[in-house]
Amino acid sequence: MSIEKCKVLLTIARATIARHFGLVAEADESAPWLAEPGATFVTLTQHGNLRGCIGSLEAHRPLLEDVKANALAAAFRDPRFPPLTVEEFPATHVEISLLSPLQAIGCCDESDACAQLRPFEDGVVLEYGWRRGTFLPQVWEQLPGRAEFMAHLKGKAGLPADFWADDIKLYRYTVSKWKEANAS
Repeated sequence: MSIEKCKVLLTIARATIARHFGLVAEADESAPWLAEPGATFVTLTQHGNLRGCIGSLEAHRPLLEDVKANALAAAFRDPRFPPLTVEEFPATHVEISLLSPLQAIGCCDESDACAQLRPFEDGVVLEYGWRRGTFLPQVWEQLPGRAEFMAHLKGKAGLPADFWADDIKLYRYTVSKWKEANAS
């Protein structure tokens, strides 16, 4: 995706949050490519710290709708944080990750699964029954070891770090990501 398209997505995400606060914010939402299906995560940071992150793992609606819905969800419905306030908004930076389609990872055990992971490249989805967790590829920056990454991913899905079952399902995806130019 071109730099110009990235800037459009970032502007749309910021404008969507601004409008929620009743602020005037312009964003061109007319480009035909915005009507194509897309799966995004919108990540908000303040002073380099996570402030919200919500997204879609699969393309189930137009890219425009996905970015707008995930921007609002990251700002106001991430259960890890209180809703964003208008006072915090100027210090909040937006990052958008556009996900590739999910790709199943076939494995015979956890060691095999870990060996197949590509650190700093793969985002990973773990499913077990009704439990599901994902880490974007950016999480490798905090958890660079495969076993540590997997243990924390299981925790995010509500499973013990040492849990493994033959019917765990794993999927990988990659992202194209963009941050606002003034992000800290």
